Formats: sequence, structure tokens, C-alpha cells
Amino acid sequence: MRGRGRRLLVAAGVCVCATWAHAAPQRPDFGAERASDDARYAASRVLEAADNDGRPFVIVDKNDARVYVFAPSGHLLGASAALLGLAPGDRSVRDSAEPNLGSLTPSERTTPAGRFDSEPGHNDKGEAIVWIDYAAALAIHRLRPAPALERRPQRMSSPNPAEHRISFGCIVVPVEFYEQVVDPTLGSRRGVVYVLPEASPVQAMLGTLEARLDID
Repeated sequence: MRGRGRRLLVAAGVCVCATWAHAAPQRPDFGAERASDDARYAASRVLEAADNDGRPFVIVDKNDARVYVFAPSGHLLGASAALLGLAPGDRSVRDSAEPNLGSLTPSERTTPAGRFDSEPGHNDKGEAIVWIDYAAALAIHRLRPAPALERRPQRMSSPNPAEHRISFGCIVVPVEFYEQVVDPTLGSRRGVVYVLPEASPVQAMLGTLEARLDID
């Protein structure tokens, strides 16, 4: 009886530990990245609420002009500087599947904030990209050749986030980062992209996520 009781207690302990481990929310692993408090809060909230539904996810910190790509578990796969919409702001004026980008005024060239279900795709030139809002023609894509006056490569390497505002609204990343991190992670499957606001607190955007953890 004494041995059997000990085995039962051990089994019960294993069961309790397993249940606790299953119920405990995962925490994002930023590694050595010096991410902002907003980016860390966002990644933590996503995992606590299981809002990514087991998919890889991306945090776009517009205030820092940086992109963080995570595995579904919250392990950071890579981070990079990014180019963003020319104008500050969290709303988009685009409502067409084929917007005339050239007709957008400088003040309309924003990278809207929000939660987006991403999907792999191609642009009109056949280049592989990751759509974050197909209807608004917003995507994550590689740094492309552009007029020299825009100084896009120099802007990408600038430590000043304000220098990174130049695109029509898309999230532009270095070619190497796209090919080594973005494409293997989001180039063949759906994901979730969280573009953090710059005109309001990040808590206002993510604070309403409801936890959907399976604790059974």
C-alpha cells in the first residue's frame, strides 16, 4: 500500500504539473533584441490571448520603424529595420483592390495600424510578397529600386525612425531579411501581422483581446 500510495502521489503530481504547463501562457522570446515596451507588450498580449491561432506572427513597431517576426510559439525568428508610409497616421484611405498609388497625396500615404491576417501572394510584376491587406494593396515586401532622391537604402540604415517614412504605406524590409526570415515564415502560409498604432496607446488596440487558451 505504501508503495502504491507513493506512485499515486507521483502520478498526481505529474498530472498537476502537466496541466499547469499546458495552461500557463507562453511568453515571447526577443532574444538579444532591444525592443520597445510597446512591442514587448504586444507580443505578450498576442500569446496570452492565443490570438495568432497557432500561426506565425509579426509585430510592426511604427514608432521604432522595426519589424519582429515570430514563430507561433513566440520565439523571435528575426528583426529588422523597415521603411513605412510617408505620412504618420493609423488609418488608410484605400478601398480599392487596384488603388492608383500615384494619386495618393503625401498625407494619405500611411501605414494603417491594426490586426491583419496575412497571406502569401504576388504583385503585378510577379514578385513574391506577403499581403497584409489585399483590398488596400498593402504588403510586406523587399526593398526595391527607387528614384535616387528617395534615398531608400540610406533611410533603411538610419538610426532615426523619422527617416524611415517614405513608402506609399507598405512595409518595406531589406532583401536579405525578406528572403531569410519573411519568406520562409510567411511566404507559404498564412500569418497574423500586428501594426502598432502611433497616434494612440497600443493598449487601446490590443487590450480587448479575449484569452482563448485551452486549459482543459
